[in-house]
Amino acid sequence: MSPAVFGHGHLRLYLLFVLDERPMHGYEIIQALKDRFGGTYVPSAGTIYPRLAKLEAEGLVTKESDGRKTVYALTDAGRAELNDRRDELEGIENGIGDSVRRLADEVRASVGEAMTSLRAELAAASRDVRDAARDAARDARRAADDASSSAGFGADFAEAFSAGFSSSDEASGSTASAPSTGSSDSETTTESASMHSNVTESRAEARAQVQRAELLLAEFRQDVRTELRTAASRGSLDAATIDALESGLDELRKGILRRVV
Repeated sequence: MSPAVFGHGHLRLYLLFVLDERPMHGYEIIQALKDRFGGTYVPSAGTIYPRLAKLEAEGLVTKESDGRKTVYALTDAGRAELNDRRDELEGIENGIGDSVRRLADEVRASVGEAMTSLRAELAAASRDVRDAARDAARDARRAADDASSSAGFGADFAEAFSAGFSSSDEASGSTASAPSTGSSDSETTTESASMHSNVTESRAEARAQVQRAELLLAEFRQDVRTELRTAASRGSLDAATIDALESGLDELRKGILRRVV
């Protein structure tokens, strides 16, 4: 027991005083001391049992086994010593009152410190949540910007692709018109015009499909990138996933080339 709670030799006398009420086992003695301190102080078994053993060695208490419990009781010698020192008990009781008030103050201070620490931890957790939300919003903005850039690239590519077809159309038209300049065969001219119209329509359809493909690629890139970032934030993104992505894209590319080449 800390000397701040019991003075020198006071715990020894107080144990005799507690056992004077009735025989008790060790847990009951600890509980009785806890009750007298209003719950502000609970002596440990390492404090109580060695002193009980010393009191037994001095012949002041006895112990008997009651099933699985050991019950301690005062001997006549222990009761005689307690009666001889009754006048000291009043001072000990007053000291316990002071100790209870001091321990209560310490408990209040500890609770106050714990509440301050808890508020600090809650504030830190709140900051972490805000930071995570801010980072998520920033990532979302970046992803949107990337998607916009991809879509812009697709539009530029489609425009350039269309321009290439237009240039080819013009060159083809120039080449086709040259031999027809000297020809007077109206049937040949009509057939040529019809073929040129069909080719132009086919190329317009192809340009439309290129634009559609670019939009699909941009959407695919955005969706996959978002999922990969989410998996990375959870720590669940591994090399096997990227290998599967690479393999799948390669197979897709080969399949497309087989259809268009």
